[in-house]
Amino acid sequence: MIHSTNYYNTFIEIAEDCPTDTSEIPPLKGNKKSVASLQFDMVYDNPYKYTSDQVFYAIHALRKEIPKGEQEEQKLVFFSKGQPCFRASPLTKRYGWGLHSNEEGKIALFEKGSKKYQDFVNNDSVIKKKAMRSKRA
Repeated sequence: MIHSTNYYNTFIEIAEDCPTDTSEIPPLKGNKKSVASLQFDMVYDNPYKYTSDQVFYAIHALRKEIPKGEQEEQKLVFFSKGQPCFRASPLTKRYGWGLHSNEEGKIALFEKGSKKYQDFVNNDSVIKKKAMRSKRA
């Protein structure tokens, strides 16, 4: 069985306990990019090019250094068990970015407080989900 992280026609709003007043670009951790930084670069620089499944697997393969010849087989292994979605991403929980998935499941980031962010929040035809809280209520 394949478990997908993709949403369709859905906007993931910033977590209620997000600690930042404005959207932030995730910082580098030493000389390596963090998962949040890799996600940000891939999605922000390529709006509506990738699905969340594509982003999560590409970053997994990069970090695990999976050879190109093993990608398809390893992708099946990766998605054979449930994976956290962008509701659990540091981008939506910690760094203040909203994430929209269009009808095809392709994703784009939107800055907290921007007109586009508010347009999604106010659009009744778009499903809204809150990013997961960092702390228990």
